[in-house]
Amino acid sequence: MHPPSRLTPVILLASVLKPVDDTRMYEKFGRTLAEAGYEVHIAGRASKLGTPPPEGIQLHPLFSGYRLSLGRLAAQWRYWQLLRQLRPDLVVVHAPELLPATLLWRWLGAGRSFIYDVRENYALNIRTQHVYRGGLKRLLAAGVAFIEKAAVRRAAAVLLAERSYAEELQYLPPQRTVVLENKYVAPPGTDQSAAKDWPVSLPPREQPLRLLFSGTLSALTGVFEAIRFADQLRGAWPKLQLTVMGYCQQPQELYRLQQIVAANSSWLTLVGGAEPVAHTAIIAANGQHHLGLLPYQPHPSSWRCIPTKLYEYMANCLPVLIPPNQLWHAEIHRHSAGLVVPFGEALTAAQLTELATELISEKYYPAGPVAEAMWQTEAPRLLATVAAGLPPPPAATSHLGAAL
Repeated sequence: MHPPSRLTPVILLASVLKPVDDTRMYEKFGRTLAEAGYEVHIAGRASKLGTPPPEGIQLHPLFSGYRLSLGRLAAQWRYWQLLRQLRPDLVVVHAPELLPATLLWRWLGAGRSFIYDVRENYALNIRTQHVYRGGLKRLLAAGVAFIEKAAVRRAAAVLLAERSYAEELQYLPPQRTVVLENKYVAPPGTDQSAAKDWPVSLPPREQPLRLLFSGTLSALTGVFEAIRFADQLRGAWPKLQLTVMGYCQQPQELYRLQQIVAANSSWLTLVGGAEPVAHTAIIAANGQHHLGLLPYQPHPSSWRCIPTKLYEYMANCLPVLIPPNQLWHAEIHRHSAGLVVPFGEALTAAQLTELATELISEKYYPAGPVAEAMWQTEAPRLLATVAAGLPPPPAATSHLGAAL
């Protein structure tokens, strides 16, 4: 372990599109590091934080608005100014678009260190999702892969949010790569043992059934499949209610979602949509619903990943319904956490009745909250990686580096 360059090392966690109160940057990395005694600064998209950050954490908005806007260029300048102002001992980069500025910052000063947090397989996402088109898509994917390869050679460590990325990204340095999965961290003061009584059972069909779809709202994450499925299940559960809760970044999908909600307001509720929802509100909703829905569409960018909200649901004993994904099925089967259902299929009245009967007869989470879903299993590796990544005190700093 290298000795820190100050009595209290300064660590900057930085993204552009992720909000400053993002669950991974703020609740997991930020709080863990602040509790360990580091001075933590978090930069990202502007967000309305429900409560002030705890002692040891400061927030710095870099960006607001939609992802396809010129504001993202301005965010680069704000990030550069923040690097000059804070002179961090270590930077944890949570977005590939900040890697060029980070590499320049590292090159211009002696003893500067950074860690790259791979939250997605970004090049694969750009190639296979429909956010960008044609030549721009290919150019961006190639550019991201190029800058990532350059960055991982110089990073003190590389963190992976998913185990599968180690196989997909062949250029990662194995000796400096650490898997830190997106497991659940309870809000401060939460008694996890009191999340729910277990085993968990669903109410009978004549009583209300509350379904929850939370997180990113998009066609890829299955928000429209969730609505269609809930609408069908109402045939067997007349008092069913569905809450759709989260942020939709695509204007066309947001408009479509708002139209559907307006036409079905008697049983369908939208929380957020046009703006992010505080993560604490989403966690609170876990305890107010009977079932969580994960109707993700099969896609190369997500099918080998474990959604963060699956960990959240399992940690809070919220039964889940998933599509036929073998990786997720193994997780829920091991803990009796839910069922596989045919999202996207048109179900007959007999099939709906059979499904409702199966849902009611099942006993969920007989052993209570899933310990393997908790962030406490990951936090020690984060602290060890950060401690190893802190640079030694520089013997001398160049005039150019000090000025920039």
